[in-house]
Formats: sequence, C-alpha cells, structure tokens
Amino acid sequence: MIVLASQSGSRRAMLEAAGIAFHAQPAHVDERGIEAALGDAPAAEVALELARAKAHDVSRETSGAVVLGSDSLVFCGGRRFDKPTSRENAAEHLRFFSGKVMELHSAAALVRDGEVLWAENAVAQLHVADLSDAFIESYLDEEWPEVAACVGVFRIEGRGVQLFEKIEGDYFTILGMPLLKVQAALRRLGVLTR
Repeated sequence: MIVLASQSGSRRAMLEAAGIAFHAQPAHVDERGIEAALGDAPAAEVALELARAKAHDVSRETSGAVVLGSDSLVFCGGRRFDKPTSRENAAEHLRFFSGKVMELHSAAALVRDGEVLWAENAVAQLHVADLSDAFIESYLDEEWPEVAACVGVFRIEGRGVQLFEKIEGDYFTILGMPLLKVQAALRRLGVLTR
C-alpha cells in the first residue's frame, strides 16, 4: 500500500486501473510560493520540486509508508502555466497556446519518512491547432468547470483531444503522472512485484 499525496481524480484513476493499492491523502503545500521561490527555474525542475514537496508533506503524517507525490505544469512560448484561475483565464491560456507547441511536464516522487527514495520527470509535446475564439468559447461551454482542475485546460481523455494536431509523449504523462516510471520505481523498492 502506498499513499497518494493528491486529490487528483485522474491520478487516482490511473493507480486504480493499474491495480496498485493506495490510500489518497491530499498534501497541503503552498505551490505558488514554491514556484515563486524557484524563479525562472526550468519547468522540469519546478514540477519535480512540487512533487517532492507534496510527498514530503504527507510523509510527515504517515510514518513508514511510501508516499507518492506528483505534479504537472505546462511550458509554452517561454512561459510556465498552471491551472486556470477562472473561465476567462482559461480562455486566455487557450488563445496563447493556439498554434504553438505545449510542453507538459509531469513529475513524481516517492518519499518515506522524509527521505526521497526516487524522483523523476517526464515530458510530452502537444502541438496545439489554431483555435478560433468561437471554438474556444464552445469548448469552454462544454468543458468548464471540469478543466479548471487541469493544467493546460484540457482533459485528453475527453473533448480536449480536439485541441491538438499532434502529440508526442506518453499517455500517462499527459494524464498527469509518469505512471510507467512510477511502477518501475515501486518495483525496484519492492513495493510492487510481478
């Protein structure tokens, strides 16, 4: 049994579908404060630090357990993006992404009793189509507020796939956690067996 330091429905669904036993316990960290402290650090580094911070936070309350922290963020056009703060902000993000390549960084960390056992990042390249204002409004009419919880303002398993012309990268990374890498690390630690 591991502890997932997250409230994310997609991360829970990934672990459930893979048959990995876990208990979810949300982390309480100041994500924006951590990002601000890291300044202009590369997106991969920021995602890793947020994943570690979430796992550390929950590991303080779960002695002896392996805690899985994860985080995702988008880098596009020289800017880092987090989840949208409002529908208007979501529309701004989509207008900015239009016609560009979005880098989606998903990181995960495994921590036990405050010690980082493993941490790694994965990246996917998502080529965004040219999006008209009419499409963006129609899309948000259908997908808001569900995509408020999604970095990149999309759910790849739903209508969000319409945003893209081409996708390069692992499906699980796009969903928000590099699951194949997490499984491999859990096997090395003896938490999972085959």
